[in-house]
Amino acid sequence: MLSCIKIRLMENFVLDTSVFTNPDVYETFGERDQLGAIENFIHLAIHSGAKFYMPSSVYDEMLKMLDLGPLSAEFEMVVRIRSPRKYDIRIPSEVLYELIEEVRHRINKGLRIAEEHTKEAGKITEADVGKVINKLREKYRDALRQGIIDSREDVDVLLLAYELDGTVVTADEGLRRWADKVGIKLINPRNFRGILESLIKHKTSA
Repeated sequence: MLSCIKIRLMENFVLDTSVFTNPDVYETFGERDQLGAIENFIHLAIHSGAKFYMPSSVYDEMLKMLDLGPLSAEFEMVVRIRSPRKYDIRIPSEVLYELIEEVRHRINKGLRIAEEHTKEAGKITEADVGKVINKLREKYRDALRQGIIDSREDVDVLLLAYELDGTVVTADEGLRRWADKVGIKLINPRNFRGILESLIKHKTSA
């Protein structure tokens, strides 16, 4: 039992922006504002014995959404900011085939949606054109982007976790889905605070 606890204490967590920007996640740290949640995370992280990583592209993305102010130094002390070693990582070729197949499927689905709304646009008045366009954008966005990795930041999280044999912490369903496909460990992001508290508890009692 003790050996299992020691392994858990050495866990590598790879974080994405949703941990600190998604209200369903950051409010689990007991705060309704993001900076308060980050401050509580830092306090728990320092005492947890775990290691925390965030790709530099993800960190840059987060800083565009959040001004960490004086917390930035503490955050960078706790969370290691580094990119995956892209030229050294080997991933199964089957993953690439699956990604290409899914992208092709989504493009075809997007084209069908565009065709349907084009036909609908021919039957409406000029006043309703805006509504049809908004509806098209919403459905097209869901068809092409929901449930898939669709950004460099997502790929960096995936590759860094794969390289470190780490655990991905994200509320992004596309990233979670593809991390699972590759065999990367996942946790429910809403349990992240509880996991950190458990790590601290086992660390102090070991």
